[in-house]
Amino acid sequence: MRITFKKNERLKSRKAIEALFSEGKSFKKYPVKLFFLPKEDFENTQVAFAVPKRLFKSAVDRNRIKRQLREAYRLQKHVLTDNNGKKFALLLLYLGNEKPQYATIEISMSILLKKLSDEK
Repeated sequence: MRITFKKNERLKSRKAIEALFSEGKSFKKYPVKLFFLPKEDFENTQVAFAVPKRLFKSAVDRNRIKRQLREAYRLQKHVLTDNNGKKFALLLLYLGNEKPQYATIEISMSILLKKLSDEK
């Protein structure tokens, strides 16, 4: 199995993102918060990444953190694909107020995805 993050795995629908915030649940493991909503009509799990502009004024810093979040997700998404065919709409939000080390993001991501795969 190739470890990729393809275009059809990205969450871009405004309606789905609004539903995620209004109806979804969340888990938090500092410095990442995971919003999720089970979706039956998705062909695969879709993910969006966000870093608040209020905390990181520079777009360069925000984009770097989003790249780190994407990479951590890409390497650990196999935990969700082994999840009995359940599909989710996910949003990963960075909560910290300083530039992170990749290792801290990776640890938080693995804990959150394991917690999500255990969710019924």
